[in-house]
Amino acid sequence: MLARKPGHRRYLTCGDCRMSEKPQVSSCERCVAAGEAQMNKRNYQKELDRTLDAVKRSRLSGGAPPRLLLHACCAPCSSYVLEYLSAYFEITVFYYNPNIYPPQEYGKRVAEEKRLIGEMPFDNPVHFLEGAYVPEDFYQAVKGLENEPEGGARCRKCFRLRLSEAARQAAAGGYDYYTTSLSISPLKDADVLNELGEELGREYGVMWLNSDFKKRDGYKRSIQLSEQYGLYRQNYCGCVFSVRDDSRKAADMPDIPTM
Repeated sequence: MLARKPGHRRYLTCGDCRMSEKPQVSSCERCVAAGEAQMNKRNYQKELDRTLDAVKRSRLSGGAPPRLLLHACCAPCSSYVLEYLSAYFEITVFYYNPNIYPPQEYGKRVAEEKRLIGEMPFDNPVHFLEGAYVPEDFYQAVKGLENEPEGGARCRKCFRLRLSEAARQAAAGGYDYYTTSLSISPLKDADVLNELGEELGREYGVMWLNSDFKKRDGYKRSIQLSEQYGLYRQNYCGCVFSVRDDSRKAADMPDIPTM
């Protein structure tokens, strides 16, 4: 929640203030810090808008569409992103997800991504590039974090693994930008993804395309497109830990390895 001007009561952001019969004002450090953080929060959708406006102006002047390497986590999530960005970029969908378990699930998701690309209409060319599927790379990356909760430190390590390889591929291929479809999920933190993307972009020398694809009903649109194209929508993020920690999913996979 936003803080008001100095001298005015601040919106109550911390638990102590919300539960107090006599709410504190600007002297509550937690309320002040939360308000200032919210005021300084980046709007990745607006940043993307500015980039797309620049691309559009370049195209109107006769420029070729810039090349974008899009890391895709699955066909449903990438559906809206492809519909949205293909008007501006020549896209290569980079499918690199060594976290997916089991191998049969990985194969199913790859097949759906390829089918979607083959069936959707695009304004500019869309290509497909599959990365190496080496689950051991994922297990090594998250070693010691096996018991972390979903959405915590283990997930950040997984994001870093996948985005690092995407950045490397984008730099090697001479792409103008790279990004990921992961931010479309309501369960994925766009701040974490964009901070990692920018950091790795600087490391590999390739421009990260800031985004938060869940904005403007992006997630809702992805569900509509999934229904339109009859896409397989998985009920877990992909890794063995997300299955292990949900007994309803684990019951369907009795061969889950012990970590």
